Amino acid sequence: MTTINGEIAPGFEPVREAFIANFNRHEDIGAAVCVYQHGRPVVDLWGGVTDPETGRPWTRDTLQLVYSATKGATATAALMLAERGMLDMDAPVARYWPEFAANGKADIPVRWLLSHQAGLVALDRPLPLAEALSWEPMVAALAAQRPQWTPGTAHGYHGRTWGWLVGEVIRRVSGRSTGRFFADEIARPLGLDFFIGLPMSERDRVSRMVYRRPAVDLTTVPAESIPEKLREQVAAWRDPDSFSNRAFAVTDPAAIDFDSPEVQAAELPSSNGIGTARALARMYAAVIGEVDGVRLLAPETLASATKEQASGKDQVMVMPSRFGTGYMLPTEGNAMTGPQAFGHTGRGGSLAFADPQQGIAFGYVMNHIVSGSDDVRAATLAEAVRKAVA
Repeated sequence: MTTINGEIAPGFEPVREAFIANFNRHEDIGAAVCVYQHGRPVVDLWGGVTDPETGRPWTRDTLQLVYSATKGATATAALMLAERGMLDMDAPVARYWPEFAANGKADIPVRWLLSHQAGLVALDRPLPLAEALSWEPMVAALAAQRPQWTPGTAHGYHGRTWGWLVGEVIRRVSGRSTGRFFADEIARPLGLDFFIGLPMSERDRVSRMVYRRPAVDLTTVPAESIPEKLREQVAAWRDPDSFSNRAFAVTDPAAIDFDSPEVQAAELPSSNGIGTARALARMYAAVIGEVDGVRLLAPETLASATKEQASGKDQVMVMPSRFGTGYMLPTEGNAMTGPQAFGHTGRGGSLAFADPQQGIAFGYVMNHIVSGSDDVRAATLAEAVRKAVA
C-alpha cells in the first residue's frame, strides 16, 4: 500500500479517497494534489516514489515537470502585463515585435497567439534542438514563418510554439524572459516552488518521469477496426505531414528528453515548468482572489481572460477544444469543477485550474505519464473536489 502524507480539511475526505484510488487502481507512481478554497489550503497530499528504480520517496518538496500545465503560468504573466497597461491583447503582435510582421503576419493580434488562432503551429524547417533551447534562433524562425492557415479563421493547439511566441512578447514588453518575470512577479511574492527554467541547485529535487506505452497502438490497427469517432484523429496521427504531428516536431530531433538537465534548465514557457502541486494551486488561488495579501489579476482582467475566444474542432488535436486568452476552458473531456473554471492540462495527466464560482484552486502533478481517454486520475480528483464543495 502506498503511504499518503499531508493534510486535509474536514469535508474534503473524498479527495483523499480519490487520491488513494489513483495509486491503487489508476497507476499513479508518485504524485501530489493540492486544493485551495477561498485563498486557504484545504487539501495538501503527496505519496509514492519519485523513481521506481531507486525507490526514493516523494516528499513534501518534490518537484515535477508538468508539461503544458506551464501554459497557465505563462498566460498569467502575460495577463499581468496587460493589466498594467504594458500589453494590449488586441494590438498587433508586430507593435511589440516588429520582425513578426513578415510573411503576412502584420495584423495578427496578441490575443490570437494566446488563444491558438495564429496558425503558427509548425515550422517549414525544424530547428536543431540546441538552437531551440537557446531561444533567439527559434523566435527568429517563428517571426519569418508563414502561418499554416489564415489567422483568425481556425484554431489549433500550438503545443510547442506557443511558448516561444507568447514568451517573446513577454520579453519584448517587460525586458525580462518569461522565467525571470514569473520568478520576480509571481513566484517570489507568493513563495511558490515553481520554475520556468530550473536552477541547477534544484535539480536533485525533481522526480523522474515514467512513460506508459499504450496497450494498443491505434496507428497500426486497420482503419475499419477503429471506432468511428476516433478515425479522423488516428488518420492524422498516421500522417507525418498533419498538424497533429508537425506541431510537436518543430525541433530536430522532434522528441525532446524532458528529463535531461539541458531541457529542464532552458526556458520553454509552453512545456517545461517544474514545481509542486501546492505552487500551482496557490498561484491559481491568487489569480481569483487574495492569498496572504497577494492578488495577481483584477476581476475585470480575469473576466476578459476567461471569455471564450476559440472553440470547436481543433486543427491539431482533431477534437473539440475551448480556449480563453491563454487558459483552457471546460469541455466534456476536461470538466474541471464547473462551467466557470479555467486552467490548463499537461501531457500525461497533470492539471491545474481555478473555479471562481466555487472559490477553488486546484493542482495535481504526477510522474507517470499516461496518455489517452482511459487516464481518469485528474478527473476523479476534480470530481471529488466538486462533490466536497457541493
